[in-house]
Amino acid sequence: MSPRRNRQRVGAQPTEHVDGDRYGLERTEEWRGEEWVVRQVAGAGAAKHYRCPGCDQEIPPGVPHVVSWPRQGDVDDRRHWHRACWNARDRRSARLQRSRNAPRY
Repeated sequence: MSPRRNRQRVGAQPTEHVDGDRYGLERTEEWRGEEWVVRQVAGAGAAKHYRCPGCDQEIPPGVPHVVSWPRQGDVDDRRHWHRACWNARDRRSARLQRSRNAPRY
């Protein structure tokens, strides 16, 4: 028995991909006293490597994540976050880079 074939319906039009739909819906959240625009990025829409400011780890291509920027900000102010890091941004402290011999107090 041969595998089943999916046949196009008669009169079906090919679907076009609209750029506005590719990036997902935006919402506004308040954080640190200013409004931030937050957009969910699907794994298929993530094509580059990004550095998450929450955990300072790399976000590889194909991983769903969050893009956020200040409402009054510029394109250069966009930051790509892991979803968990964005949700935990108030519980995290600043990541301090210390040398090996630095005291930890």
